[in-house]
Amino acid sequence: MTDVVDADELLRRIRRGQERAAEEERAWRERALTLTATDPEGAREATDRARAYEVVLRVLEEIVSPGSSPARAEGVKQVT
Repeated sequence: MTDVVDADELLRRIRRGQERAAEEERAWRERALTLTATDPEGAREATDRARAYEVVLRVLEEIVSPGSSPARAEGVKQVT
């Protein structure tokens, strides 16, 4: 990985990463909800994966907007 990228390209890549992390988080949360009644262990695993993507999303948000309030923490629905 020796390619040099400018700040605009780096920001575009980070934003793509944010979009992907948000999509994956949403998908795993939906899967957790659908598995809750039939497969509790699968629902827990899906919830853990959703949380991992949530963390990635928060880190990328902090890179783009340092010090901004964590807006996603308020609306995150926990599945247990």
